[in-house]
Amino acid sequence: MSKKILILNGSPRKNGNTSCLIDYFIKGTESVGNSVTRFDLQKMNIKPCIGCGNGGADENKENPCTQKDDMAKIYCTYYEADTIVFATPLYSWGMSAQLKTAVDRFAAILEANVQARNGENIFDTKEAVLLVAAGDDFEENFMPLVHHYKAIVKYLTWIDKGMVLAGGVSGIGDIAGKPFLDEAQKLGASI
Repeated sequence: MSKKILILNGSPRKNGNTSCLIDYFIKGTESVGNSVTRFDLQKMNIKPCIGCGNGGADENKENPCTQKDDMAKIYCTYYEADTIVFATPLYSWGMSAQLKTAVDRFAAILEANVQARNGENIFDTKEAVLLVAAGDDFEENFMPLVHHYKAIVKYLTWIDKGMVLAGGVSGIGDIAGKPFLDEAQKLGASI
């Protein structure tokens, strides 16, 4: 059975190492019949969450947030997706601002979900993947982001399908020929 994959690309670099990881992941996941929708967040107009707590107040499932911007495109795809891929360069031991902004705006989905279920905190089960490119190549470098990702997955009751943590790839193109690309392709094919 084919799945619908939603990829959130948090890299501001058009053809950077994160994009290469995504390309190989897509090659793998499409090889097993899955469909992919990719959002390059740096090209989108997504405002930060304002913490209003009114997600779902207007009962518009397609755009549950009170702010009206390009997140509406992501919301529509999110509801149909089986798997959410968080792709980001490692910035200051965390995800990029572009990805964090979109992730924060998922609050509207959660608020709408709670409203629809009369206050019950029950979420739709999704699968999740983390793809990361970083300049440094030591395990501790990735740990804050990995802990954040795992906390998101646990809180949302999603299923972690895996991670590719590509270290030592700071310059554009540094990832070429590295085993991380094969790992990303294999991970994509496993979904």
